[in-house]
Amino acid sequence: MAAPNELIQDGRSIFRSFSLQVLCAVGIGCLLPALLYYGPEFLFSRMGSVQHSVIASVLATISGVFFARRLHIYPGVKQFGAVIPPFIATYGLAAIAILVTRLEYSIPFFGVNFALSLTIYLAIMVIATRFDQNVFYTVPGGRVKRLRNVGLHMRAMPSPILPNHRGAILVADLHADHEDAWVRLLANAALEGIPVFHFKQVREAATGKVQVEHLSENSFGSLLPNMSFMRVKRLADLLLCFIFLPLAILPLMLVALLIKLDSPGPVFFRQSRVGYRGVPFRVLKFRTMRTEKLEEDEAARRAKAMTGDDDPRITKLGRFLRKTRIDELPQMYNIIFGHMSWIGPRPEAIELSRWYREEIPFYDYRHIVRPGITGWAQVNQGHVTGLDDIDDKLQYDFYYIKNFSYWLDFLILVRTALVVFTGHGAK
Repeated sequence: MAAPNELIQDGRSIFRSFSLQVLCAVGIGCLLPALLYYGPEFLFSRMGSVQHSVIASVLATISGVFFARRLHIYPGVKQFGAVIPPFIATYGLAAIAILVTRLEYSIPFFGVNFALSLTIYLAIMVIATRFDQNVFYTVPGGRVKRLRNVGLHMRAMPSPILPNHRGAILVADLHADHEDAWVRLLANAALEGIPVFHFKQVREAATGKVQVEHLSENSFGSLLPNMSFMRVKRLADLLLCFIFLPLAILPLMLVALLIKLDSPGPVFFRQSRVGYRGVPFRVLKFRTMRTEKLEEDEAARRAKAMTGDDDPRITKLGRFLRKTRIDELPQMYNIIFGHMSWIGPRPEAIELSRWYREEIPFYDYRHIVRPGITGWAQVNQGHVTGLDDIDDKLQYDFYYIKNFSYWLDFLILVRTALVVFTGHGAK
């Protein structure tokens, strides 16, 4: 069986080839402008500003294509969302390397190479999408009906006859009891080289969610995060805090002053939440609501912990802070002390967490990694509190834990930046 995010490969066009993509992006985007301007002698002249710029562009383009392909395997990633940020990052690093080494460089050529290689790669991805031929044939029986409306080209199989075209993929509930004819079909498909996948793998790859219904269905070994990456991630969290905090201290002090002028009450909001491995901690945020007295009844405290649409308790300044996520920045304190990470499942208030774990099976498994300021559920779903929405949120959290990696964290950072600019999901 293929990994969930890599199973939709058969039937993809030649334009998905890494070699072809690099050849076109480098050849047309990086080498062609210099050849058109200087002619063939450009390749044989001594190293100068143009040559340094082209070499840096070639390396940045190859890296950009590689990183974009890594991001594109995640569900819901659009062409621009998977391509532009990696190219900006790799060209930015190339520019920094040139400046640090004090090599001669040409800003016009570097800029043209960036714009042209990015345009070429985007064009290739658009063409590749049009020529993709994957068709998912569902074997009747079991729970395959859950694949409706997942955004893939699905066809129900009326009879046990193998499809004979390129890009055909069979999907079945492999835990269901199928008739002998359908069992023989699945065996013959494997012999013919036609991919056969369990419906949950396909659903996971299409939706970005991991659903756990029974202990035997999704071995929790697959939900254990990569411990080596977890240690590196912790160091990266601290490094980002120590770099960002000195730059942000004055703006944060200004925000604190504005909060005091905007409404009576403390600058910071502190709340007990459930953290890493289920250990409670006190989260620190800028206050965005009017202060109210604490409720003694747990049901009332739970209701107060939920922020609704157009919640009247939110102040005018608080609405802006929430929309831009500035209210979350004091949580750098929690990151430094190990309570949180920049990226991970969002920590819930103790009252809400207690309620969710009573109503939703396996809820506590989300605490196997450090909670984050932003996360996979936040960029896909926004802020939710209802039980039905929380069940979906939990599936996003499980997907993040199962696919715990540098690539997914980078994608979440990019999409978080888009959320900050658009305000999507803020309450």
